[in-house]
Amino acid sequence: MLVAMASRKNQSEDPLGPVTLAVGQEDLLLDRAVQEVVAAARAVDADTDVRDLTSDQLQPGTLAELTSPSLFAERKVLVVRNAQDLSADTVKDVKAYLADPAEEISLVLLHAGGAKGKGLLDAARKAGAREVACPKTTKPAERLGFVRGEFRALGRSATPEACQALVDAIGSDLRELASAASQLTADVEGTIDEAVVGRYYTGRAEASSFTIADRAVEGRAAEALEALRWSLATGVAPVLVTSALAQGVRAIGKLLSARGGRPADLARELGMPPWKIDRVRQQMRGWTPDGVSVALRAVAEADAGVKGGGDDPEYALEKAVVAIARAARSHR
Repeated sequence: MLVAMASRKNQSEDPLGPVTLAVGQEDLLLDRAVQEVVAAARAVDADTDVRDLTSDQLQPGTLAELTSPSLFAERKVLVVRNAQDLSADTVKDVKAYLADPAEEISLVLLHAGGAKGKGLLDAARKAGAREVACPKTTKPAERLGFVRGEFRALGRSATPEACQALVDAIGSDLRELASAASQLTADVEGTIDEAVVGRYYTGRAEASSFTIADRAVEGRAAEALEALRWSLATGVAPVLVTSALAQGVRAIGKLLSARGGRPADLARELGMPPWKIDRVRQQMRGWTPDGVSVALRAVAEADAGVKGGGDDPEYALEKAVVAIARAARSHR
């Protein structure tokens, strides 16, 4: 399935409809919206002519030329990228075409959304265009949902921990996340778990400042120190590590002081996504309010050390990691 994440207003609409409107700024999803239409067209006619145009290539009169009747009645897919940037005269051409689209032609308009070019957006919707939402993923929970959707679309089972580990290892780039999910699916049999992700992406995962923080607040000092040394060796800025350590300890403190409840309720109260509530709950075993205070002081000292207050930033970070890991084990 090509569009694993892009959501549609009407799931029953045909990709071969006269007009598809892909709205958003996530390049991978926009490209998948185009690929889905092209694949559907070529399934009907392998010789489908695909024209992929930027907004400046679609000049006044160009659309009429491309959609004029052909002696061979060939099927076409016309892709217009950055439709919000079309000139006023070209927008008039497109609006006129929307009122009377040609047979055997699928027009795909890629629009960033927002106020710019809103007239064209509204006209396409009014004309009944099939719409595909391609929003930019800005939140960790959205990226996690994307990875889960990728594995589902590929027909494979992956544990929640594996999905989270992949996001932690790869980061925010959806293309890289999709590629990683595809590689794991092709190379690994059975359920994909956290250990599998670790074997494939251990270097990147260990270089993550958040992985260092996770291992530290879990009381796993040796693993946290190993990840820290790898991180520093691969060029991660020490200040990013102290920031991640501070976030990890503060999350423990927030949840310790919060009243019990469902993850969704605590998420609203503490300003965390529900998936993070579940993760922090697992990490907070053994923590006490005094332990949180000790850990926060250690982070503050490390922060001063890496910002010029000490002679050895690496030692300052190692000292903080050990202090946090000990605080995590205070009641174990």
